[in-house]
Amino acid sequence: MAAWAWLGRRHLGTGADRTTFRTLHTASLTTPALRGGLTTASAEKAVRHLRSLLGAPAIALTDTTDLLAWDGRFSHHGDQTGPLARQVVESGATTVRQRAALPCQDPSCGLRQVIVTPLTVEERVVGTLQVFAGSASAGLVRAADEVARWVSGQLELAELDASRTRLMEAEVRALRAQISPHFVYNSLTAIASFVRTDPERARELLLEFADFTRYSFRRHGEFTTLAEELGSIEQYLVLEQARFGDRLDVTLRIAPEVLPVVVPFLSLQPLVENAVRHGLAGKDGQGRISITAVDHDFEAVISVEDDGLGEDPERVRRALAGDTTTDSVGLGNVDERLRSTFGDDYGLVVETAPGAGTKVTVRVPKYAPGVHA
Repeated sequence: MAAWAWLGRRHLGTGADRTTFRTLHTASLTTPALRGGLTTASAEKAVRHLRSLLGAPAIALTDTTDLLAWDGRFSHHGDQTGPLARQVVESGATTVRQRAALPCQDPSCGLRQVIVTPLTVEERVVGTLQVFAGSASAGLVRAADEVARWVSGQLELAELDASRTRLMEAEVRALRAQISPHFVYNSLTAIASFVRTDPERARELLLEFADFTRYSFRRHGEFTTLAEELGSIEQYLVLEQARFGDRLDVTLRIAPEVLPVVVPFLSLQPLVENAVRHGLAGKDGQGRISITAVDHDFEAVISVEDDGLGEDPERVRRALAGDTTTDSVGLGNVDERLRSTFGDDYGLVVETAPGAGTKVTVRVPKYAPGVHA
């Protein structure tokens, strides 16, 4: 028993080791809140842990003008945090304010100094960390600067996350805008042609059209499941088959195991639309499109292949590089979103040549951290 107890104490390391562990653990507790940006809610969750890091009697977090959260003693000084923040926002530098700048009617208050240090995102002051103490030692000032620098780093990451989300949303809006007006017009024309001759089919096509547009213009989530994306593609193809009739032959081979895999929203539908528009619309006779999704170890491999007119590889290369003058619907957009989500190993692979048809292959991991529908 004694030997076990000795080994247990040794495993905990030295006093310095334990202090380091506690500091890192306390810092980690603030991370989820700060990664939400500097708001009242995030500040209220983080402020207690930040005070523990600094060992100060009280701290406050502010935006550029107002108090967001307070923890510790001296809360009657809360109304002074706004003016203190505004002064530091103007100077952009850490300052130490003396008691004379902190009027107080409580003779037993004990507050003597406050350290006010800026929180910055991309060299722009977005708020302040304020440390209220009986004495602002040089060590406490340095510690406040370091903690503020760490908080600023977390806020920078939050801004990057928000920018990435805004970019994703903008790219999806761009894809929605590229859904061909001709497709909408042709679908409605095809539906209208069946109203008199086959009312039941006209009704079914109208429901398919409604479901397709509802999915394409939904407002929630940047990700979806492969099952949902393929369901929308099937609706799109039903509408195109109503237009092309027997000229359009579609084959789907989908492994059930990959249906729950998560993919970026509207990442496959543009590939199928390209196959119809560029592969078949200008071709004489019947055209074939094959869509497959197979289970391959830790990945799902999806391909969209047509036997249409094919493309100039250089033109495709420019489309993947983001050249908007090409007529390939969203290829660069889809490629960029796949790479941003899963890494550079997961971009589009396009095999094509004039007169040889086109095959586009997409690989996605079955699981990726932070990616969920």
